Amino acid sequence: MREAEKKRRWKLILNIVTFLALVLLIFLTRHQIGETVSNLGRIKAYTLLLMLPLQILNYDAYARMYRSMFRIFHHRVRYKDMYQTALELNFVNHVFPSGGVSGISYFSLRLRRFNISTAQSTLVQILKFIFLFLSYELLLGFGMLCLALNGEVSGLVILIGASLVTLLAVMTIGLAFIIGSKRRINGFFTYLTKMINRLISIVRREQPETINVGRVQQIFTELHENYKKLKKDYSALRPPLLHGLIANITEVLTVYTVFVAFGHIVNPGAIILAYAIANFAGLISVLPGGVGIYEALMTAVLAIAGVPPGVSIPVIVMYRVLSMTIQTIPGYYFYHQALKSEPEIKHRSRHE
Repeated sequence: MREAEKKRRWKLILNIVTFLALVLLIFLTRHQIGETVSNLGRIKAYTLLLMLPLQILNYDAYARMYRSMFRIFHHRVRYKDMYQTALELNFVNHVFPSGGVSGISYFSLRLRRFNISTAQSTLVQILKFIFLFLSYELLLGFGMLCLALNGEVSGLVILIGASLVTLLAVMTIGLAFIIGSKRRINGFFTYLTKMINRLISIVRREQPETINVGRVQQIFTELHENYKKLKKDYSALRPPLLHGLIANITEVLTVYTVFVAFGHIVNPGAIILAYAIANFAGLISVLPGGVGIYEALMTAVLAIAGVPPGVSIPVIVMYRVLSMTIQTIPGYYFYHQALKSEPEIKHRSRHE
């Protein structure tokens, strides 16, 4: 329990330090930021409107990705239902930051109405991350090429890019390796579940086993069986990989659109690299949507890639505010509609 408390303290300290670093950065570049803010009236509002169709296409890609993966398991889910669920899922992940764990649990509960098992929905979520990782590696390669052609690749940028590509590859291979063996998948997720239970027991001492270990073993045994079905036809994985690439491209274009609206034409490679680093903030942040951490990391990486903080901070803040507004408002609406139509979701999610 002492180790768990130490980990929790270090996580909180890391978040506080990163947030304070962002505050310090804003203070040091306040004159540049002030100059940018004073010119807000010059923002091309019509350019910002492009964010809306890009975000619609982004969720279209996610909905189609999910549908193509469920089709492999012979489940036909309507496009409308999948699009709506994707919006709900985004809302849950923003409001309940947990590295995606809250979203996976909610996703499983939401799809029970289509007779989709928890193991299958969990596998689809894991595959979604794998496809996003793999497709983003292609984008990273393109981004590094853009930086190289513009002569803006420093040794540190190369190190960050190469480290990120390696990390994504290792995570992808590691997941495939674990899921590929019944013994490994049971051992890994049993250990992970026990560790999560120990962390939760710090707050909820009366419930030493919040997550039932036996149930988790049963779910992931079924997950392994479903994974074996996928191995029989790898060609069926091409559509979700393509949709994952489209999802990543539309999100990066959304960020780039805000830069253009502010009158800045920056190297797309810098945005691709910064976006990737910032999104890992969701895995460690205790704040909703990684607020503070996301902006700090993205600003830092953009600065390393040659984009001054005075230019990037107002753009990133504007992007975050508008993007989260566009995404969470419809997500909030559909989430609460789901709770009204299926009240057992709320009840079960408290005990998952």
